[in-house]
Amino acid sequence: MISRYAHQGLTWIDLESPTKDEVTVLSEEFQLHPVIANELLESSERAKVDLYENAIYLILHFPMRNRSTLHIEEAEIDFVLLKDTLITTHYELIDPLHDFARLFEVDSFLSASKITEHSGFLFFTQIRELYKHTLFLAEEITHDIRDIEKRIFAGEESEMVSRISKANRELIDIKQSLRAHKETLKSFSETCGKIFGADFSYYVSMIEGEYARIEQILLENREMLQDLRRTNDSLLSVKTNATVRRLTVVNILFMPLTLIAEIYAIHSRFLYLDESWQLLTLFGVMAFICFISVIYFRNKKWL
Repeated sequence: MISRYAHQGLTWIDLESPTKDEVTVLSEEFQLHPVIANELLESSERAKVDLYENAIYLILHFPMRNRSTLHIEEAEIDFVLLKDTLITTHYELIDPLHDFARLFEVDSFLSASKITEHSGFLFFTQIRELYKHTLFLAEEITHDIRDIEKRIFAGEESEMVSRISKANRELIDIKQSLRAHKETLKSFSETCGKIFGADFSYYVSMIEGEYARIEQILLENREMLQDLRRTNDSLLSVKTNATVRRLTVVNILFMPLTLIAEIYAIHSRFLYLDESWQLLTLFGVMAFICFISVIYFRNKKWL
């Protein structure tokens, strides 16, 4: 599907799961290199920057939350930057691009920005929206981590094990999606000057700054999760030890009692409890054995 947007001499063309005929039409219209045309038809797992005679071809991957599973998944976006035209290609619905399309239709938004000079400024504004969405995902995890911290110290250690794992998985998914951005943006900075001029490097540095901010938040979240995991494991261990200790006390109390009761059950013919004093004496002996056992284990610091 092809969507076209135009404003003051700039054109943005968005392709969603393009067909071969659609790519062929665009290739002929903008004289795209055959390699670009071929790569637009299939997704790629590798980020890269290629410079052609009249275009820059850039592939980046971004984290997106799947609407059905709610998991964070990696989504590819291909950018073809011509002098006054930006072509984006993706193979699934990208919410930030959908939102950007609505912004693009608002003239006041465009007039307030500097995207009317060439497609590089259009790319700059667009990728900032994509990073804004990524930052939103990272901040969601930050809020989740704060809630996990409160619940851990509220005595919900067992329930937080799965939530810590889920938050850590989402951090890994985001980091995996952005794994090649630093090097790719560095290559893009060295390449774009040949088409857009040296002045555009300032805006590329701003893009790199946006990425660095996200990277720092992800690093802080990961460190916080590691600390919370260690704390949670320690608290769970303390709870487990306390439970084992209680069970040990119960066993200490009932083991001698059970032993004496079994002896009387086995030798019931020879051990009589006809008199009440005999029964009371037996109970006294049981209580004394329990008391001695507890004292012994406490002296050994086993309790």
